[in-house]
Amino acid sequence: MKPIKKTVLALAAALGLAATPLAAQDYPDRPITMIIPLGAGGSHDLNARVITSVLPEYLGQPVVVQLMPGAGGQTGTAAAAEAEADGYTLLFTHNFIDQLQQHVANLPYDPNESFVSVARVNSAQPVLVVREDSLYQSWEELVEYGRENPGELRFGHSGNWGAFMVPGLALLNEVDVEATLIPYQGGGPVMQALLAGDVDFTFAFPSVLAGQDLRPLLVVGEDQIVEGVPTTTELGFDIVSDIGIMHRPVLAPAGVPEERLQVLRDAFAKLNENETFQSLMGRLGENTAHVDGAEYDKLRQRQSDEYADLVSSFSQ
Repeated sequence: MKPIKKTVLALAAALGLAATPLAAQDYPDRPITMIIPLGAGGSHDLNARVITSVLPEYLGQPVVVQLMPGAGGQTGTAAAAEAEADGYTLLFTHNFIDQLQQHVANLPYDPNESFVSVARVNSAQPVLVVREDSLYQSWEELVEYGRENPGELRFGHSGNWGAFMVPGLALLNEVDVEATLIPYQGGGPVMQALLAGDVDFTFAFPSVLAGQDLRPLLVVGEDQIVEGVPTTTELGFDIVSDIGIMHRPVLAPAGVPEERLQVLRDAFAKLNENETFQSLMGRLGENTAHVDGAEYDKLRQRQSDEYADLVSSFSQ
């Protein structure tokens, strides 16, 4: 029986029939690296620590975080794009690096040709805030002042084309308000500027709101995560809801074998249902709004088109 079996296997291999099922069955057989194109201590780093503590349960192998900050996210993203498409290198990024940067910088990769989505792990809705003692009691009052006093509102954001500038610029375009945009090096510095009175409004993620002398005026997105505060969806600003929230996707280099990609997608779907994962993410103040990779790839293309329009409107 053994010689016959060897002959059958040899024939199958010659015809290319055995390799793919075997590859699917054996994957993964070594640790997987998850590149984060951002620095230590940020929300992606914290999210990844939770993900990689539970995900190995469904892959049978460790998932190792590799922080690769630099060039606004391009350093780590380029490294992932150049990695072998074998399913052992993943990229944990966000939509502003993934789909917006291509419209404002010359990149050494094409995000939509270089990557395929594994899953969107979750999303984060920024909240437009003013100081607690601000004259503006509501979003409508802020808009009214901005229209009557073009350029006088000072909008502080966390960096050009980042998580705060994008929803702010989209909102200003929607309501036809001209404001002075003031960039800072991250969310911490711009929050300090707001509290010091150097800017009139900025954005913050929900986990930052607690314990701060802030007044939330508007939530970007669909879900009313702050009681009594309107959302951009409620106000009819659907474009802002689309492009203004931060998505946290896991991507793989394009060309990863379909059966391996499916293993990864299935593992992230199971991760999302894990009670420990749900509990740990809740402690971080994060949601677990999972989106399967095939569906998220459709959203990525729409994001790209919308960001192109936004950048064009700002450049005119």
